[in-house]
Amino acid sequence: MTKGRLALRAFYAVVFAFCANSYFIWHIDSRFIWVSVAGVLLVNILAGSTDLYVKKKWLRVLSHGAECLFVFTVSTVISAAYHIALLAIDPADYKTCLISALVCYAAHFILFWNGIICVYVTSYQLGIKHRIIGAVCGPIPIAHLIALRSILKTVAAELRFELEKEKINSKRSKEKLCKTKYPILFVHGVFFRDSKLLNYWGRIPEELCRNGAAVYYGNHQSALSVSDSAGELCKRIEEIVKETGCEKVNVIAHSKGGLDTRYAIAKLSAAPYIASLTTINTPHRGCSFADDLLSKIPEGIQKSVAAAYNGAARALGDTEPDFMAAVKDLTASACKDFDRELTVPETIYCSSVGSVLKGPKSGKFPLNFTHPMVKKHDGENDGLVSVDSFEFGEHFKLISPVGKRGISHGDMIDLNRENIEGFDVREFYVELVSELKSRGL
Repeated sequence: MTKGRLALRAFYAVVFAFCANSYFIWHIDSRFIWVSVAGVLLVNILAGSTDLYVKKKWLRVLSHGAECLFVFTVSTVISAAYHIALLAIDPADYKTCLISALVCYAAHFILFWNGIICVYVTSYQLGIKHRIIGAVCGPIPIAHLIALRSILKTVAAELRFELEKEKINSKRSKEKLCKTKYPILFVHGVFFRDSKLLNYWGRIPEELCRNGAAVYYGNHQSALSVSDSAGELCKRIEEIVKETGCEKVNVIAHSKGGLDTRYAIAKLSAAPYIASLTTINTPHRGCSFADDLLSKIPEGIQKSVAAAYNGAARALGDTEPDFMAAVKDLTASACKDFDRELTVPETIYCSSVGSVLKGPKSGKFPLNFTHPMVKKHDGENDGLVSVDSFEFGEHFKLISPVGKRGISHGDMIDLNRENIEGFDVREFYVELVSELKSRGL
C-alpha cells in the first residue's frame, strides 16, 4: 500500500472520529451539527474513491467497503479512548457522556453496515463463517473489532490480488494473448448445466475474453450417458460453426465433458469441426470407487436417488436427464472400453491436465468427503478422479502446488472462486489458451 493511500485512510479516520464525537461542540454552536453530519456522510461516500480507475464495478465496491471498515476500526478505538477520558475527567457528568456515546455509536453503526454490506455482497474470498460472525458481532462493542480483524485481513489480501491482476491485464491488453484462430468451446462435466447466473467455469471465461478470446459453451444437459451427451455436443458445435463461420473450435472440457467430446469425435460427426481438445481432470480410465459404490448400494436406493435428481434436473431445464446412465459411464469398467475405442485423428491437437488434492481437509464439500474413498481405490486423486486416469493426448500436465492444500476437481474450474496460494487458476487458463494460439489454433 502506498504512503499516499495510508495517509488518506488516516485522514478519513480522524475526520470521521472528530465528527462522530462532536456532541459537546454542538452545545457551543448548534450549527456544527450539520458539519458533523456532512463529515460522516462524506466519509461514507468517498472512502475507497482512490480505486475508481478500476474497470470492475464489484472490485470498486469491495474496495469502498474495506475502506469503510478500516475507518470504522480506527475511529472506534479513538472514540472509545475519548469517552473513557471524558468519564475519568468528570464522572458526575456521565449522562452527557452517555448521550455523546450514543451519538457516536449511531454514526459508527451507519459506517459499519455501509462497509460490511459492500464487502459481503462483493467478496469472493469471505466464507459463510466470516459473514455470520461479522453480522452477529457487528453491533457489539469490542467483539466487532475482533471479528473485523479477520474479515479485513481476508478482504485486504483479495484486494491486493485482484488489483494486481487488473494492472497485469491492463498492461497486456493490446497483446490479445488469448485471441486464438478458432473460438473456445467450454464443455462442462456431469451434474451441472451452463448457466448465465452461475458460470460453471467461475471467473475463467471473463479472464480469457478480456485477453482476446471468443468463448462459447456446450449447453448440453447435466446428466446423460456419454453417447447422448456427445450427440448434443455435436449439434452445438455444428450450430456454432454455422452461425459464426469459424470452421472449427478449440474444446476445453472438464471431467465427463472430456469423454463426451472424445465420443463426439470418434463415433459421431464432430471431428472435422474440432481443432484441439484439452481435457481438464477427465477420468479417461474411469473411477474404480464408482464401481465399488454401485456394487454395494442397493438397487432401490439407486433408483430413488436417480428419480430425485432427474426430477430436480427437469425443473432446472433438462429435458431427459438420466442420472444412472451418467454415473455408470464414469466407472472404470465402462471407461476402459471408452479409452480403447475413442481414438482421435492426428489432425486434432490433444492435451490433458490433472490435479492433486493433498488431503480431505483441503477440499470443499463434497470433495473432502469423497477424497478418502477415491484414495482407497485409486490412489492420489483430486477428490473424484485418480491421477492415473487423467493423462490423454500429446501433452499432460499435473498440477500439484507445494504445501498441504493441493488442487481439487472443483478448483480446476474455479468452482468456489477461491484465490489459492501458489495457483492462479485464471492465469493458468490464460497460459493454456495462449499456448493454443502459439500453435496457430
